[in-house]
Amino acid sequence: MRPRGPWVRKSRAAAGRGARSTGMTDLEARTTMKAALFDLDGTLIDSERRSLAMWAMLLDRHGVGHDEVVLRGFMGRRGRDVLAERAHLFPGRRIDELISEVMSFNDHPGLPAVVPVPGAADLVRRVSAYGSSIAVVTSASPDWAEERLAETGIRDLVLTVVSAQDVVVGKPDPEGFLLAARRLSVDPAHCVAFEDSIAGIAAAKAAGMRCVGIATTHAGTELTAADLVVADLTGVEWPPSTDQ
Repeated sequence: MRPRGPWVRKSRAAAGRGARSTGMTDLEARTTMKAALFDLDGTLIDSERRSLAMWAMLLDRHGVGHDEVVLRGFMGRRGRDVLAERAHLFPGRRIDELISEVMSFNDHPGLPAVVPVPGAADLVRRVSAYGSSIAVVTSASPDWAEERLAETGIRDLVLTVVSAQDVVVGKPDPEGFLLAARRLSVDPAHCVAFEDSIAGIAAAKAAGMRCVGIATTHAGTELTAADLVVADLTGVEWPPSTDQ
């Protein structure tokens, strides 16, 4: 059996977005993958444009200049961690106040809709049907995570949700992924993380996990720290296939 990428059903699914593979054989992948750990925003649901629009509204309201680079700094991370690093831009304001303020924009008219990432729900169902454990590790609040997973129709398949409130330090720190692995009673080395952000990929790799980068919010060429990069989750299957 010649080495090939373990998670891609059809390599063309990731073409043009920096797709690449680990070169692990199917047999190796079948015997080592025990759990799938999914990020939420940008990985299971397409919500990053909405999130960035809300952060832009907060910055505008406080007269803080911003561009794409500034806004992308919020991607994949807990908002409170990013705001703590930029506290000097909001003199006299507490982080909890700023978080509440940005969340108040959630019902603002004209925000981009939240929709599932193509192939996300189907992949989660395949992982569950195969008997592998599933967790969600997100930088979002528990309420947001629970509501979005229920809307996507996969909440009952997720054994544990690690949210922003469950960790002391958010991504790119590995704490969230390590906590999820402990809750699942699975060695991190036997976990595969699915992530769309640079911070999330860094967290998964620091936790000692293999990682699939989903090029929904970043170009595939920006996700080179992942073991594999795909355009979305329609090109991924579980367990690995030997189909050519």
